[in-house]
Amino acid sequence: MVSLDEAVVARYERQGMHFEILIDPKAAEEFVDGKDITVAEHLAADHIFKDANKGTKASEESLTEIFETTNLEMVAEYILKHGDIQLTTAQRRAMRERKYNKLIDIIARNSMNPQTNMPHPKDRIERALEEASFHVDAFTPIDEQVKNAIDAIRPIIPISTENVEVEVKIPPKYAGKAYGQVKSIGTMRHEEWLSDGSFKCRIELPAGMQRELYDKLNSVTKGEVETRLIK
Repeated sequence: MVSLDEAVVARYERQGMHFEILIDPKAAEEFVDGKDITVAEHLAADHIFKDANKGTKASEESLTEIFETTNLEMVAEYILKHGDIQLTTAQRRAMRERKYNKLIDIIARNSMNPQTNMPHPKDRIERALEEASFHVDAFTPIDEQVKNAIDAIRPIIPISTENVEVEVKIPPKYAGKAYGQVKSIGTMRHEEWLSDGSFKCRIELPAGMQRELYDKLNSVTKGEVETRLIK
């Protein structure tokens, strides 16, 4: 349970009635972003308040009237989904910065330069976002902002979000160890074990993850892997 000093207020108002919870700001952010968390575990108090600053609890009658339940978890989730989270300026700035960095990471992992068929470096994506004056919203789920961000930078840098398919051939002495690396990073579309013990496959993965695939395979095979971009 988060301490009262670290908690922030999430507030919901309906029919002239006020409802508030005290919650860990990071947990509130994770919930807004769609992460599967148990909200009640991150509350500073196991109550729904009428006024959190005064410590006044909401009555069971008012909870039933507005939320049709007195269940703490259900009411707290509803308040987070439909209410306002009262963050300080510093908390908003930190939350926005975390989302901004996460947005860059998602774009880098799931897109490429169609002119080279290779991922854009993160710093290039960041510069494009700055040039496009793209604003990251602290309270909008990050997945909902990715498409808008890509649309914003498309006039600035060539960018494609299509998956790619890579053919991989791994020598016998590394095949067993490298197999798990391949499966962990993409979707296997074809695989076969050759007569000499080599492993050959085609793997589909987000365009921006090509470099990660190549780095992992080169590391585990000491550079003896063969790769070919199919599409």
